[in-house]
Order: sequence, then structure tokens, then C-alpha cells
Amino acid sequence: MVELINLSALPVFLLIFVRIAAFFVTLPLFSYATIPTPFKIGFSFFLALIMYATVESPAVPIDQTYLLLLMKEAVVGLLIGLLAYMILSAVQIAGGFIDFQMGFAIANVVDPQTGAQSPLIGQYFYILALMFLLSVNGHYLLIDGIFYSYQLIPPETFIPLQNNGDEMAQFIIQTFNQMFLIAFQMAIPIVGCLFLVDVALGIIARTVPQLNVFVVGLPLKIFVSFVAILVFLSLYIVLVDNLFETMFAAIRDLMHLSRM
Repeated sequence: MVELINLSALPVFLLIFVRIAAFFVTLPLFSYATIPTPFKIGFSFFLALIMYATVESPAVPIDQTYLLLLMKEAVVGLLIGLLAYMILSAVQIAGGFIDFQMGFAIANVVDPQTGAQSPLIGQYFYILALMFLLSVNGHYLLIDGIFYSYQLIPPETFIPLQNNGDEMAQFIIQTFNQMFLIAFQMAIPIVGCLFLVDVALGIIARTVPQLNVFVVGLPLKIFVSFVAILVFLSLYIVLVDNLFETMFAAIRDLMHLSRM
């Protein structure tokens, strides 16, 4: 607190504050629209104050490159938070696959984080994943990740995009592809069961033409889906655990690429 009175310390503190504030803009759970903006700003300010006392950084002069440093800090914070949100979005994508097979694709709910419509089962899985994240203190690990990012990407240095820009773009594309693979792994048990139900309904429609399968099929698929979700719920907990490990590893690898 005493050091912040020194004007030479304010530029470094402002760089730290910009990265943390940008990190909370896109980070899952902390970026919810239901969380008041003054709380986010105040939490970012006091967290930046704590990190300033522990981050070793030389004095940064306010010159023509300082604005570029501020932009770099905002980009780093947004990238780390966006990467975490992108990987967690695999849960909602998996729910979208399941909803399409269940017949729930026509009914959506409003996601409180983005304000956009999201699938019913996807929102249920997403809330379940966030509760699991809080139960294992994963939000502490996310804050710990932004703290250790200053060791790999100090506030006073620039990101050498001319050396690893292609590798970083390739890494983002691979992470995006991995998100869809995880979503497919989460959705395939339910989608597989519903495919078998469709096959059974097709056989019944051919053998018993008097039975209206369009009336019986939708409630039957919904019932089978709920039973399958109940059976495979423990599998989803394991997949969400692997999803968190993938998210933390992706954030670490991104910071290592930014350091090269």
C-alpha cells in the first residue's frame, strides 16, 4: 500500500490490473452477467493489489510503448479466460447434440453468462460442471493460473508473435477441435441409446403399421434419455474431471507459447 503512493509504481500496477480485469471478462463463472460490474472491478483491483506485492517487475516508464503494453495485457487476460470458457463450452455442445436427438432442440433457455439461448440438457450439464468446479476448488486454480502467468509473461515484456504466431494459431485450432471431441465423447452414450430407440421404432413401424410411432416415439425417447443420463451420470463426472485437466493444461501451454 505504501509503495503505491510512489508514482513510479502506478504504471506496473495498472498493467497488472488490466490483465486481471480482462481475465474476469471472459472467465467462466466470474464473467456472469448476474454478477455486478462494481464487484468485478473491485475484486480485480484488490486482487491486482495483492499480486503487485508478489510479482517482481521493474519500473515501467510511461512512453509511446506503454499503450501497447496495456493492449498486450488486455489480450493476454482475454485469451486465457476465453480459452477456459471455450473448453468448458464442450459441455453445452454435448447437451446440444443430446437435445437434438431427444426432440428438445426447439426449446432453449437463456444462458445467464452470455444472454444467448442454450440447449436445456446443455445448460444442465454446464451448471453441473460449474458446481463440480467449485466443489474441487477449481476457481482457486484459475486464479492461481493468472498469478503464475506473470512468471511466464511478465508485464514489462511483449509477446514475440513474429516467432510463434503460427504456432499459437495452430494451438488455438487444435484446442477448438479438442473441444468438439470432448463434446462428442460426452454425447455419444445418450445419442447411441437414442439411435437404438429409433431403430426399434422403425422396426415396429414396419411390423405393426397400426401403431402410430410418431405419437409414441417422442415420449419414449425422452424417457430413455433421462434413464440414460441417470445411468451415465458418474461417467460424466469423470469426463468433466478430464475436461478440467485439459483446460488447465491448455492454459499452461498457451502461456508457454506466448513466452517463446
